[in-house]
Amino acid sequence: MDDASDDAPHDDERESAYELLQRGHALLARHHHAQAAIVLERADRLEPGKQSIIEALGRAYYNSAQHDAARRTFERLLEIDPSAHYAHYALGQSLKRLGRRDEARTHLRLAVALDPTSSLYRDALARLPSGPRRPPAD
Repeated sequence: MDDASDDAPHDDERESAYELLQRGHALLARHHHAQAAIVLERADRLEPGKQSIIEALGRAYYNSAQHDAARRTFERLLEIDPSAHYAHYALGQSLKRLGRRDEARTHLRLAVALDPTSSLYRDALARLPSGPRRPPAD
């Protein structure tokens, strides 16, 4: 039988957002960050606003040196949950990579305030270089 609909993906062949998230986590664990970002973008399109997907996507962007995309993604996460200490930490790290030290310091301080037991957050704040401010973009 030569039916064109046989070439179309069937519902059971499509990955769910959960399956895509799991695949994205596996790619992150194997340090395939750019590939993880692609998979996690698909998951994000299926379930926009899902915190676990947004966080993983931000990590994938950050670890594949897509720092502005990481910044935007962690800002999205903070819109959903302003008290997410990891999101403040990750946004601070992204801003640091973008040369925006004052903004980075603000978010790293918030991360420390929200989770004062985290040596990761405290160390990141302590390592943040001081120095001249980056001039504002025109």
